[in-house]
Amino acid sequence: QVQFVESGGGLVRAGGSLRLSCAASGIRFSIYIMAWYRQAPGKQREQVARITPSGTINYIDSVNGRFAISRDNAKNAVYLQMNSLNPEDTAVYYCNAQQFGYSYWGQGTQVTVSS
Repeated sequence: QVQFVESGGGLVRAGGSLRLSCAASGIRFSIYIMAWYRQAPGKQREQVARITPSGTINYIDSVNGRFAISRDNAKNAVYLQMNSLNPEDTAVYYCNAQQFGYSYWGQGTQVTVSS
């Protein structure tokens, strides 16, 4: 059974930082592309950052230089360090694993940035 446990969301003031964590079980974690998505109210879900099994990383332009994705294959975990947060970063953040046509999602964690 595939399961993701996400943590680290919360309420923070603009300019603050949060670190999201996602612990995976039930998959061979090291071979999966891991990504963080977010969905703000009334908006489509968007991919924020991704990291491949080989460590190649991509970010959307709006978070580049502020967010950092990392993975620890020994712990089956992926992280998202978020710095210099602004109200536009407010959303539910989801952990995602994809490979070989399979895609698995976490339950989401709320991030709220106040101005």
